[in-house]
Amino acid sequence: MINIDSIGITVSDLQQSLQFYTDVLSFTQASPIKHSDHTLPALVGIPDAQMMSVRLQLGSEFIELIQYTSPIGRPIPIDSRSNDHWFQHIAIIVTDMDKAYNRLREHKVEPASTSPQTLPDWNPAAGGIQAYYFRDPDGNHLEILQFPPDKGDSKWHRPSSRLFLGIDHTAFVVNDTETSLKFYRDKLGLRIAGTSVNYGIEQARLNNVANAHLRITNLKPTHGPGIELLEYLKPRNGRPMPADSQTNDLWYWQIQMTSNDSHPPASLKEATNINPDEMLRDPDGHALLLM
Repeated sequence: MINIDSIGITVSDLQQSLQFYTDVLSFTQASPIKHSDHTLPALVGIPDAQMMSVRLQLGSEFIELIQYTSPIGRPIPIDSRSNDHWFQHIAIIVTDMDKAYNRLREHKVEPASTSPQTLPDWNPAAGGIQAYYFRDPDGNHLEILQFPPDKGDSKWHRPSSRLFLGIDHTAFVVNDTETSLKFYRDKLGLRIAGTSVNYGIEQARLNNVANAHLRITNLKPTHGPGIELLEYLKPRNGRPMPADSQTNDLWYWQIQMTSNDSHPPASLKEATNINPDEMLRDPDGHALLLM
């Protein structure tokens, strides 16, 4: 029933971020830069809010870069860690991890992992996956990911001359997986596509969190990138999403969703008790927009 149309990322300088995502990561601009209209303040709950945005494409997936020109939100805390509950990233699939890593280094991209990590074979759900975290100009976490032949969607294994293929999922930290499943699976209708429990030195280096021990749940919509729930079993000291978070804060991301039913307003309301064009938050404060 639910499609994930795009992932919205709040940025401080639209032109700077547009250049980063297109020049470094090979996204293409899929729309002109748009400016908000008079309906924005009511939608986001910020009086006199003004923003501009641009839609970018990589493979068959989309992101939207959003800059609030007024009022300007708060920056991402400089001491943010991968187990803080405002942590969210997109996982970009690459065809060659070494080449992708070297490209990031050539562009002096800020690292968030110690180096690319290959998850160990003792973990059957994740063994052989290569991953690396880094940051965009505002400090947002991003991930490059390469699946071994026996893992990942078949489309990621088709022959390609491109280095960056598309977006497999967006991942974020949750306090309790079962609580989150009541929202994403039971209310929104996403299906569980896989689970794993990841720990060990490779995971700690990837997340840059000592003794990281995660319960990971992969959820799939009907169409679009998936959602990955990251519950830190250890350490449990990740900070909660600030209760006063607003859409113009630079840690604010939003998952932009649509319905594939023939009458989406009625079906969304009936199935989820949520109106289209309504902002909502999950149990940990992550944002979604049903369009």
